[in-house]
Amino acid sequence: MDIDFATLPDDTQALKALVYALAGEVKGLTADVKAKGLKIAQLELRIAKLKRLQFGQSSEKLAREIEQLELELDELHEDEGVLAVERPAAVQALLEKPARRPLPPHLPRQEEVHEPSCTCPNCGGAMRKLGEDVTEVLEYIPASFKVIRHVRPKLSCRVCETIVQAPMPSLPIERGRPGPGLLAHVLVAKYADHLPLYRQSGIYAREGVDIERSTLADWVGRSAALLDPLVVALRQEVLASGLLHGDDTPVPVLAPGLGKTKTGRLWAYVCDERPHGGQRPPAVAYFYSPDRKGEHPQGHLKSFKGVLHADGYAGFNTIFERPHVTEAACWAHVRRKFFDVQAANGSPIANEALDRIGALYGIEANIRGKPPDERQRYRGKQAMPLLMALKAWLDETLPKLSGKSDLAAAMRYALNRWDALNFYARDGRVEIDNNAAERSIRGIAKPESLYNPSSSICKHW
Repeated sequence: MDIDFATLPDDTQALKALVYALAGEVKGLTADVKAKGLKIAQLELRIAKLKRLQFGQSSEKLAREIEQLELELDELHEDEGVLAVERPAAVQALLEKPARRPLPPHLPRQEEVHEPSCTCPNCGGAMRKLGEDVTEVLEYIPASFKVIRHVRPKLSCRVCETIVQAPMPSLPIERGRPGPGLLAHVLVAKYADHLPLYRQSGIYAREGVDIERSTLADWVGRSAALLDPLVVALRQEVLASGLLHGDDTPVPVLAPGLGKTKTGRLWAYVCDERPHGGQRPPAVAYFYSPDRKGEHPQGHLKSFKGVLHADGYAGFNTIFERPHVTEAACWAHVRRKFFDVQAANGSPIANEALDRIGALYGIEANIRGKPPDERQRYRGKQAMPLLMALKAWLDETLPKLSGKSDLAAAMRYALNRWDALNFYARDGRVEIDNNAAERSIRGIAKPESLYNPSSSICKHW
């Protein structure tokens, strides 16, 4: 309803009728906003669930469904933005619930002071300052290119004719034109943001800088070779740790000459001492392999000694048979199996298992970041009784279930790994799950990102 505030009726009854009409319109708009908000929440929940499924078992169909749902979610937000502009300001003020977070404090601030006139617009008298209002607006300055000219004057001695000149600063690519900042941007855009080189070439062309795709590819290869010593040093540092998280993820890989793709694997080994208050910086080492044979992790960890968190993959079993390697199993994987059963049929038994496992995680929340000895004592008092009770409950409940049911399979999965699942309660350095490794690979394998097995990156992985 459009309102002309200059021609509001003077009659009280007419004003009441107008207010009632506005109230009805606001009520209808509020209901519409709530309905859209509910749909947005449902879409976000659906997307989150599909992403969990996709991480557990990658699928092109799931990836397409997630993409379509995210597009639908964006459209809902965009439609709401359009409607917000079209509504009267008074009505929009009633619908909006401001929940703005403060802008990041680390960003540089640029002040623009809007000074009013120094004389009164009514009487011409002098004005004095009463205070000020400050409104912060987040702005974006597009990335830009610049040319750095390295000028090295030559000087000669008037006495002995000696010529001196400052050496040329070291460049990442010998006799190359790209600076280190540009190379870092190209690599991050390709491998972190999954932006192919031909798209990057088009983006740069819009800025008036023509960089051929082949040139970008050459830079990527040379950068990979340049970073190789760092990769080697990082791997040595990570694998020297006595406490590792290990996992792998599928990655789509080009199959040259076949016109299609195949599935490779990317292995991640994580060292993270933060949960038990360690001072060692967290780090992760990645390795590429064309398949998932157990020989690959066995080769990666051939010299490893210590505790290895893993998810039950059989390829790690040979490693755990070594005298100096201890397995720490993952309670998150156990929980996930019960969660899938409970979500499928609402099983009360699965729900009880989830409650019992949830109590174990509740204990972990109280000791996160504490020293290992304190964590071990706390777990001995709080977690061990719960673990013993859970074991007794599993032993008692399993015989009552159909051996072919998913619920029975979930229980057998836990019981078959019981010693490894319990190990965390006896060592304060060890985590309850392998989520550190899962987090390190969660964003790697994107459906739109294809790796070439002969590429420099795969070779250096």
